[in-house]
Amino acid sequence: MISFLNLKQINQQYLEELSQAARDVIASGWYLLGERVSKFESNLSKYVGVEHAIGVGNGLDALRLILRGYIELGVMAVGDEVLVPANTYIATILAIADNGLKPVLVEPDTNTYNLDLSQLERHITSRTRAIMVVHLYGRVCWSEGLESLAAQYNLRVIEDNAQAIGASWRGRKTGSLGDAAGFSFYPGKNLGALGDSGAVATDDAELADVVRALANYGSRVKYVNEFKGLNSRLDEIQAAFLDVKLKYLDIENRRRREIANAYCRFIDNSAIVLPAGRGHAAVFDEEEHVWHLFVIRSEARDLLRRHLEAEGVQTLIHYPIPPHRQGAFSEMAALSLPVTDRMHETVLSLPISPVMTDIEVERVVSAVNNYSAHSFSISQGLQA
Repeated sequence: MISFLNLKQINQQYLEELSQAARDVIASGWYLLGERVSKFESNLSKYVGVEHAIGVGNGLDALRLILRGYIELGVMAVGDEVLVPANTYIATILAIADNGLKPVLVEPDTNTYNLDLSQLERHITSRTRAIMVVHLYGRVCWSEGLESLAAQYNLRVIEDNAQAIGASWRGRKTGSLGDAAGFSFYPGKNLGALGDSGAVATDDAELADVVRALANYGSRVKYVNEFKGLNSRLDEIQAAFLDVKLKYLDIENRRRREIANAYCRFIDNSAIVLPAGRGHAAVFDEEEHVWHLFVIRSEARDLLRRHLEAEGVQTLIHYPIPPHRQGAFSEMAALSLPVTDRMHETVLSLPISPVMTDIEVERVVSAVNNYSAHSFSISQGLQA
Protein backbone atom coordinates (compact mmCIF):
# COMPACT_ATOMS: atom_id res chain seq x y z
CA MET A 1 0.00 0.00 0.00
CA ILE A 2 1.29 3.46 -0.91
CA SER A 3 0.65 5.39 2.30
CA PHE A 4 -0.87 8.83 2.12
CA LEU A 5 1.90 10.34 4.25
CA ASN A 6 4.67 8.36 5.94
CA LEU A 7 5.72 10.61 8.82
CA LYS A 8 8.12 8.02 10.23
CA GLN A 9 10.02 7.92 6.95
CA ILE A 10 10.05 11.71 6.64
CA ASN A 11 11.53 12.21 10.11
CA GLN A 12 13.88 9.23 9.78
CA GLN A 13 15.87 11.29 7.25
CA TYR A 14 16.87 13.66 10.04
CA LEU A 15 17.09 11.14 12.87
CA GLU A 16 20.65 11.95 13.89
CA GLU A 17 20.05 15.71 14.00
CA LEU A 18 16.69 15.35 15.75
CA SER A 19 18.18 13.00 18.33
CA GLN A 20 21.02 15.41 19.03
CA ALA A 21 18.55 18.28 19.34
CA ALA A 22 16.55 16.29 21.88
CA ARG A 23 19.67 15.40 23.85
CA ASP A 24 20.73 19.05 23.91
CA VAL A 25 17.35 20.19 25.24
CA ILE A 26 17.25 17.48 27.89
CA ALA A 27 20.78 18.31 28.99
CA SER A 28 20.02 22.02 29.18
CA GLY A 29 17.47 21.63 31.98
CA TRP A 30 15.39 24.43 30.40
CA TYR A 31 12.21 23.29 28.64
CA LEU A 32 10.01 26.35 28.09
CA LEU A 33 10.63 29.87 26.72
CA GLY A 34 14.35 29.38 26.36
CA GLU A 35 17.14 29.68 23.81
CA ARG A 36 15.75 27.08 21.37
CA VAL A 37 12.43 28.90 21.06
CA SER A 38 14.18 32.23 20.57
CA LYS A 39 16.48 30.73 17.94
CA PHE A 40 13.64 29.13 16.01
CA GLU A 41 11.55 32.32 16.18
CA SER A 42 14.49 34.27 14.75
CA ASN A 43 15.11 31.76 11.97
CA LEU A 44 11.40 31.55 11.13
CA SER A 45 11.03 35.33 10.92
CA LYS A 46 14.04 35.52 8.58
CA TYR A 47 12.71 32.69 6.42
CA VAL A 48 9.24 34.19 6.10
CA GLY A 49 10.48 37.77 5.82
CA VAL A 50 8.79 39.40 8.81
CA GLU A 51 10.00 41.34 11.82
CA HIS A 52 8.36 39.18 14.48
CA ALA A 53 7.60 35.48 14.95
CA ILE A 54 6.08 34.15 18.16
CA GLY A 55 6.00 30.42 18.87
CA VAL A 56 2.67 29.17 20.24
CA GLY A 57 1.00 25.91 21.14
CA ASN A 58 -0.69 25.11 17.83
CA GLY A 59 -2.13 26.59 14.64
CA LEU A 60 -5.60 27.20 16.05
CA ASP A 61 -4.12 29.17 18.92
CA ALA A 62 -2.05 31.21 16.47
CA LEU A 63 -5.21 32.48 14.78
CA ARG A 64 -7.08 32.87 18.07
CA LEU A 65 -4.26 34.96 19.50
CA ILE A 66 -4.04 37.25 16.48
CA LEU A 67 -7.73 38.09 16.70
CA ARG A 68 -7.62 38.40 20.49
CA GLY A 69 -4.63 40.71 20.11
CA TYR A 70 -6.59 42.98 17.77
CA ILE A 71 -9.46 43.05 20.26
CA GLU A 72 -7.11 44.03 23.10
CA LEU A 73 -5.66 46.77 20.88
CA GLY A 74 -9.14 48.14 20.09
CA VAL A 75 -8.92 47.27 16.39
CA MET A 76 -11.83 44.84 16.75
CA ALA A 77 -14.66 44.31 19.21
CA VAL A 78 -16.98 41.44 20.08
CA GLY A 79 -19.66 41.16 17.38
CA ASP A 80 -17.43 42.42 14.56
CA GLU A 81 -17.28 40.43 11.33
CA VAL A 82 -14.44 38.55 9.68
CA LEU A 83 -14.76 37.35 6.07
CA VAL A 84 -13.47 33.79 5.70
CA PRO A 85 -13.63 31.04 3.04
CA ALA A 86 -16.55 28.67 3.51
CA ASN A 87 -14.57 25.57 2.53
CA THR A 88 -11.69 25.91 4.97
CA TYR A 89 -10.88 23.51 7.79
CA ILE A 90 -13.09 24.27 10.78
CA ALA A 91 -10.16 25.56 12.88
CA THR A 92 -10.08 28.78 10.87
CA ILE A 93 -13.67 29.50 11.77
CA LEU A 94 -13.33 28.30 15.36
CA ALA A 95 -10.65 30.94 15.90
CA ILE A 96 -13.08 33.67 14.86
CA ALA A 97 -16.05 32.40 16.84
CA ASP A 98 -13.97 31.75 19.95
CA ASN A 99 -13.25 35.49 20.16
CA GLY A 100 -16.91 36.50 19.98
CA LEU A 101 -16.47 37.63 16.37
CA LYS A 102 -18.82 36.69 13.55
CA PRO A 103 -17.45 34.52 10.73
CA VAL A 104 -18.94 35.54 7.38
CA LEU A 105 -18.56 32.62 4.98
CA VAL A 106 -17.59 33.38 1.38
CA GLU A 107 -17.68 30.82 -1.42
CA PRO A 108 -14.43 29.48 -2.93
CA ASP A 109 -13.19 29.60 -6.51
CA THR A 110 -13.74 26.16 -8.06
CA ASN A 111 -10.50 26.42 -10.03
CA THR A 112 -8.17 27.26 -7.16
CA TYR A 113 -10.15 25.98 -4.13
CA ASN A 114 -9.18 29.27 -2.48
CA LEU A 115 -11.39 32.17 -1.44
CA ASP A 116 -13.17 33.71 -4.44
CA LEU A 117 -11.75 37.21 -4.09
CA SER A 118 -14.29 38.61 -6.57
CA GLN A 119 -17.08 37.93 -4.03
CA LEU A 120 -15.52 39.69 -1.06
CA GLU A 121 -16.81 43.23 -1.51
CA ARG A 122 -20.49 42.31 -1.52
CA HIS A 123 -20.07 40.73 1.92
CA ILE A 124 -18.50 43.81 3.51
CA THR A 125 -20.68 45.68 6.04
CA SER A 126 -20.14 48.42 8.60
CA ARG A 127 -19.10 45.71 11.10
CA THR A 128 -16.49 44.04 8.87
CA ARG A 129 -13.02 44.37 10.35
CA ALA A 130 -10.90 41.73 8.65
CA ILE A 131 -10.49 39.25 5.84
CA MET A 132 -8.97 35.92 6.78
CA VAL A 133 -7.46 34.30 3.70
CA VAL A 134 -6.49 30.64 3.73
CA HIS A 135 -3.71 29.44 1.44
CA LEU A 136 -5.59 26.17 1.10
CA TYR A 137 -3.76 22.97 0.18
CA GLY A 138 -0.54 25.02 -0.10
CA ARG A 139 -1.60 27.43 -2.85
CA VAL A 140 -1.21 31.19 -2.46
CA CYS A 141 -4.45 33.16 -2.12
CA TRP A 142 -3.51 36.75 -2.87
CA SER A 143 -3.91 39.57 -5.40
CA GLU A 144 -3.36 43.28 -5.83
CA GLY A 145 -7.14 43.63 -5.82
CA LEU A 146 -7.28 42.09 -2.35
CA GLU A 147 -4.72 44.58 -1.09
CA SER A 148 -6.65 47.49 -2.62
CA LEU A 149 -9.97 46.29 -1.19
CA ALA A 150 -8.49 45.95 2.29
CA ALA A 151 -7.02 49.44 2.09
CA GLN A 152 -10.27 50.92 0.75
CA TYR A 153 -12.32 49.56 3.66
CA ASN A 154 -9.57 49.73 6.30
CA LEU A 155 -9.61 45.98 6.87
CA ARG A 156 -6.91 43.81 8.38
CA VAL A 157 -5.87 40.84 6.25
CA ILE A 158 -4.96 37.78 8.30
CA GLU A 159 -3.34 34.77 6.65
CA ASP A 160 -4.13 31.24 7.71
CA ASN A 161 -0.78 29.88 6.57
CA ALA A 162 -1.14 26.46 8.15
CA GLN A 163 -0.71 24.66 4.82
CA ALA A 164 1.51 26.90 2.72
CA ILE A 165 4.80 27.65 4.46
CA GLY A 166 7.40 28.27 1.75
CA ALA A 167 4.98 29.40 -0.94
CA SER A 168 5.59 32.82 -2.51
CA TRP A 169 3.69 35.56 -4.32
CA ARG A 170 5.85 37.86 -6.43
CA GLY A 171 8.90 37.19 -4.32
CA ARG A 172 7.13 37.55 -0.96
CA LYS A 173 6.48 34.47 1.13
CA THR A 174 3.09 33.60 2.50
CA GLY A 175 2.98 34.65 6.11
CA SER A 176 4.44 38.04 5.17
CA LEU A 177 1.71 39.19 2.77
CA GLY A 178 -0.94 40.35 5.22
CA ASP A 179 -1.04 42.15 8.55
CA ALA A 180 -0.49 38.96 10.51
CA ALA A 181 -0.34 35.22 9.87
CA GLY A 182 -0.94 32.01 11.78
CA PHE A 183 1.19 28.90 11.20
CA SER A 184 0.58 25.30 12.17
CA PHE A 185 3.40 22.83 12.66
CA TYR A 186 1.13 19.83 13.18
CA PRO A 187 3.21 16.73 12.30
CA GLY A 188 1.62 16.29 8.87
CA LYS A 189 2.33 19.85 7.66
CA ASN A 190 5.09 20.68 5.20
CA LEU A 191 7.09 21.85 8.22
CA GLY A 192 5.91 19.44 10.85
CA ALA A 193 6.91 19.15 14.49
CA LEU A 194 6.85 15.88 16.41
CA GLY A 195 3.77 17.07 18.26
CA ASP A 196 1.52 20.13 18.26
CA SER A 197 2.94 23.61 17.78
CA GLY A 198 2.37 26.81 15.82
CA ALA A 199 3.47 30.41 15.37
CA VAL A 200 2.27 33.94 14.73
CA ALA A 201 4.14 36.15 12.25
CA THR A 202 3.74 39.89 11.77
CA ASP A 203 5.55 43.17 11.10
CA ASP A 204 3.33 44.89 13.67
CA ALA A 205 5.47 45.28 16.79
CA GLU A 206 2.53 46.27 18.98
CA LEU A 207 0.48 43.25 17.94
CA ALA A 208 3.48 40.94 18.41
CA ASP A 209 4.02 42.24 21.93
CA VAL A 210 0.39 41.70 22.90
CA VAL A 211 0.24 38.22 21.30
CA ARG A 212 3.39 37.14 23.13
CA ALA A 213 1.88 38.28 26.44
CA LEU A 214 -1.52 36.71 25.73
CA ALA A 215 0.09 33.37 24.96
CA ASN A 216 1.85 33.44 28.34
CA TYR A 217 -1.14 33.84 30.67
CA GLY A 218 -1.49 37.48 29.61
CA SER A 219 1.85 38.28 31.21
CA ARG A 220 4.90 40.23 30.07
CA VAL A 221 6.51 40.03 33.51
CA LYS A 222 6.20 36.89 35.63
CA TYR A 223 3.24 37.04 38.04
CA VAL A 224 2.07 40.33 36.52
CA ASN A 225 -0.98 39.61 34.35
CA GLU A 226 -2.15 42.46 32.12
CA PHE A 227 -4.61 40.41 30.07
CA LYS A 228 -6.87 37.40 30.56
CA GLY A 229 -4.49 35.28 28.56
CA LEU A 230 -3.93 31.68 27.54
CA ASN A 231 -1.26 29.10 28.12
CA SER A 232 -0.10 28.57 24.54
CA ARG A 233 3.67 28.29 24.40
CA LEU A 234 6.01 26.52 22.00
CA ASP A 235 8.03 23.87 23.85
CA GLU A 236 11.83 24.04 23.70
CA ILE A 237 12.05 20.50 22.32
CA GLN A 238 9.57 21.15 19.50
CA ALA A 239 11.36 24.40 18.66
CA ALA A 240 14.63 22.47 18.42
CA PHE A 241 13.05 19.86 16.15
CA LEU A 242 11.49 22.55 13.94
CA ASP A 243 14.80 24.37 13.65
CA VAL A 244 16.40 21.20 12.30
CA LYS A 245 13.63 20.63 9.77
CA LEU A 246 13.36 24.26 8.66
CA LYS A 247 16.74 23.87 6.95
CA TYR A 248 15.29 21.21 4.66
CA LEU A 249 11.88 22.76 3.99
CA ASP A 250 12.68 24.17 0.54
CA ILE A 251 14.15 20.83 -0.56
CA GLU A 252 11.03 18.98 0.59
CA ASN A 253 8.74 21.52 -1.07
CA ARG A 254 10.71 21.14 -4.31
CA ARG A 255 10.06 17.39 -4.24
CA ARG A 256 6.37 18.01 -3.64
CA ARG A 257 6.32 20.22 -6.75
CA GLU A 258 8.02 17.51 -8.78
CA ILE A 259 5.36 14.98 -7.77
CA ALA A 260 2.52 17.44 -8.42
CA ASN A 261 3.92 18.27 -11.86
CA ALA A 262 4.10 14.56 -12.67
CA TYR A 263 0.47 14.09 -11.61
CA CYS A 264 -0.62 17.09 -13.68
CA ARG A 265 1.31 15.90 -16.75
CA PHE A 266 0.49 12.22 -16.73
CA ILE A 267 -2.93 11.76 -15.12
CA ASP A 268 -5.30 11.56 -18.05
CA ASN A 269 -8.80 10.50 -17.09
CA SER A 270 -11.92 12.38 -18.14
CA ALA A 271 -13.64 11.30 -14.90
CA ILE A 272 -11.07 13.25 -12.87
CA VAL A 273 -10.76 17.03 -12.40
CA LEU A 274 -7.14 18.00 -11.75
CA PRO A 275 -6.03 21.15 -9.91
CA ALA A 276 -6.20 24.09 -12.29
CA GLY A 277 -3.18 26.29 -12.84
CA ARG A 278 -2.87 29.57 -14.67
CA GLY A 279 -5.43 29.88 -17.42
CA HIS A 280 -7.21 26.89 -15.83
CA ALA A 281 -4.56 24.54 -17.20
CA ALA A 282 -2.14 22.46 -15.20
CA VAL A 283 0.60 25.11 -15.35
CA PHE A 284 1.83 26.51 -12.05
CA ASP A 285 4.28 29.21 -11.13
CA GLU A 286 7.32 27.60 -9.52
CA GLU A 287 6.70 29.19 -6.13
CA GLU A 288 2.96 29.82 -5.92
CA HIS A 289 2.11 26.34 -4.63
CA VAL A 290 3.90 24.09 -2.15
CA TRP A 291 1.41 21.22 -2.52
CA HIS A 292 0.61 20.41 1.07
CA LEU A 293 -2.18 18.42 -0.55
CA PHE A 294 -2.84 17.31 -4.12
CA VAL A 295 -6.62 17.47 -4.41
CA ILE A 296 -8.62 16.15 -7.35
CA ARG A 297 -12.37 16.02 -7.85
CA SER A 298 -14.64 13.24 -9.04
CA GLU A 299 -18.42 13.03 -9.32
CA ALA A 300 -18.12 9.44 -8.07
CA ARG A 301 -15.57 10.22 -5.39
CA ASP A 302 -16.36 7.27 -3.13
CA LEU A 303 -16.13 4.79 -6.00
CA LEU A 304 -12.81 6.29 -7.03
CA ARG A 305 -11.51 6.04 -3.49
CA ARG A 306 -12.46 2.37 -3.24
CA HIS A 307 -10.83 1.71 -6.62
CA LEU A 308 -7.58 3.34 -5.53
CA GLU A 309 -7.59 1.43 -2.26
CA ALA A 310 -7.98 -1.81 -4.24
CA GLU A 311 -5.01 -0.68 -6.35
CA GLY A 312 -2.91 -0.15 -3.22
CA VAL A 313 -3.16 3.64 -3.01
CA GLN A 314 -4.25 5.29 0.24
CA THR A 315 -6.25 8.52 -0.12
CA LEU A 316 -7.92 10.96 2.27
CA ILE A 317 -10.79 13.46 2.01
CA HIS A 318 -10.02 17.08 2.94
CA TYR A 319 -12.68 17.71 4.13
CA PRO A 320 -15.80 15.51 4.07
CA ILE A 321 -18.11 17.94 5.93
CA PRO A 322 -17.98 21.73 5.42
CA PRO A 323 -18.02 23.94 8.53
CA HIS A 324 -21.58 25.19 7.99
CA ARG A 325 -22.82 21.57 8.00
CA GLN A 326 -21.13 20.75 11.31
CA GLY A 327 -23.13 20.51 14.51
CA ALA A 328 -20.74 22.98 16.10
CA PHE A 329 -22.11 25.68 13.78
CA SER A 330 -25.74 24.62 13.55
CA GLU A 331 -26.70 28.30 13.37
CA MET A 332 -25.16 28.34 9.88
CA ALA A 333 -27.06 25.31 8.59
CA ALA A 334 -29.52 27.41 6.56
CA LEU A 335 -26.76 29.17 4.60
CA SER A 336 -26.83 28.61 0.84
CA LEU A 337 -23.28 27.72 -0.19
CA PRO A 338 -23.69 25.41 -3.19
CA VAL A 339 -20.11 25.72 -4.44
CA THR A 340 -18.75 24.76 -1.04
CA ASP A 341 -21.22 21.90 -0.61
CA ARG A 342 -20.38 20.46 -4.02
CA MET A 343 -16.66 20.78 -3.45
CA HIS A 344 -16.80 18.84 -0.20
CA GLU A 345 -18.81 16.10 -1.91
CA THR A 346 -16.28 15.58 -4.71
CA VAL A 347 -12.73 16.29 -3.44
CA LEU A 348 -10.17 13.55 -2.89
CA SER A 349 -6.52 13.93 -1.87
CA LEU A 350 -3.87 11.77 -3.53
CA PRO A 351 -0.63 10.84 -1.76
CA ILE A 352 2.02 13.53 -2.02
CA SER A 353 5.06 13.38 0.19
CA PRO A 354 8.72 14.38 -0.10
CA VAL A 355 9.75 10.75 0.48
CA MET A 356 7.62 9.25 -2.30
CA THR A 357 9.67 7.45 -4.93
CA ASP A 358 9.25 7.90 -8.69
CA ILE A 359 7.95 4.34 -8.88
CA GLU A 360 5.26 5.12 -6.30
CA VAL A 361 4.26 8.24 -8.23
CA GLU A 362 3.97 6.17 -11.40
CA ARG A 363 1.79 3.64 -9.58
CA VAL A 364 -0.56 6.38 -8.38
CA VAL A 365 -0.81 7.82 -11.90
CA SER A 366 -1.51 4.37 -13.34
CA ALA A 367 -4.16 3.60 -10.72
CA VAL A 368 -5.98 6.89 -11.38
CA ASN A 369 -5.79 6.47 -15.14
CA ASN A 370 -7.17 2.91 -14.87
CA TYR A 371 -10.26 4.11 -13.03
CA SER A 372 -13.68 3.95 -14.67
CA ALA A 373 -16.70 4.68 -12.51
CA HIS A 374 -18.92 2.46 -14.69
CA SER A 375 -16.62 -0.56 -14.80
CA PHE A 376 -15.70 -0.32 -11.12
CA SER A 377 -19.34 -0.16 -10.02
CA ILE A 378 -20.10 -3.28 -12.11
CA SER A 379 -17.14 -5.16 -10.60
CA GLN A 380 -18.33 -4.22 -7.11
CA GLY A 381 -21.76 -5.58 -7.90
CA LEU A 382 -20.30 -8.88 -9.10
CA GLN A 383 -18.23 -9.22 -5.94
CA ALA A 384 -21.17 -8.46 -3.64
